[in-house]
Amino acid sequence: MPLNQNSADAGVSQAQAVLSKASSVEAQAALDARRHRELFEHGSIEKHRAEQAELAWHVAQNDVAAARETLVRARQGSSGAALGGDKIVAKEQELAALRAQRERAAAAVAEAASVSADQLIKAPAAGVVVSRLREPGEVIQAGSAVAELANLDALHLKVYVPEALIGKVKLGLPVRLYIDSQPDQAYDAKVSYIASRAEFTPKEVQTADERVKLVYAVKLAIQANPQHRLTPGLPADAVIRWDQNVAWQKPTW
Repeated sequence: MPLNQNSADAGVSQAQAVLSKASSVEAQAALDARRHRELFEHGSIEKHRAEQAELAWHVAQNDVAAARETLVRARQGSSGAALGGDKIVAKEQELAALRAQRERAAAAVAEAASVSADQLIKAPAAGVVVSRLREPGEVIQAGSAVAELANLDALHLKVYVPEALIGKVKLGLPVRLYIDSQPDQAYDAKVSYIASRAEFTPKEVQTADERVKLVYAVKLAIQANPQHRLTPGLPADAVIRWDQNVAWQKPTW
């Protein structure tokens, strides 16, 4: 097969590939434009965002039309490639047009991807959603919170120690936690924080000695949460072991 015929056939294949890619871009741009139009009608995005998506769709449509025309020319050139070597110059021009078409298609893809990325909300860290602060369709300001996340592998329990006993509590002391639904299961923890000032006993906290009025807030860092059985807001009892010579005991209140 003559060299110019090989070039012509390659041009047809490349034109077909460009048309296929442009068609895929146009189909995605059409979906994006419709989705942005619906979001704008519901007041979820600004008008210029919907207009950008619509513009990207029109650009993609024009690219598809141009790619079809290029493919037609490429096929015609392939059919007439045997007529003479002067067809080589035409094919080179067609290839240049295809490269320009490909660049426009790539720009349309990048624009569609950018518009789509703007609609995706990503969490800053891994975790479990414990509270949804916004409903679908709401318009929110940049930087506003849409959900509360909790890292179930970094939980802590906040307890209150009576003023008379706070002197026995030290950072790093071992702790065991118990929850009502698993009375025979103990969870290991450590004292990670001790408040520097006393406060009045919170109303929601019950103490063994109701005469105690001042307590210190103490945070207990949970060392492991197998199968994520512990969750935020779950009430628990804690035993702080400040005397290593005394065996562990379960809570008695």
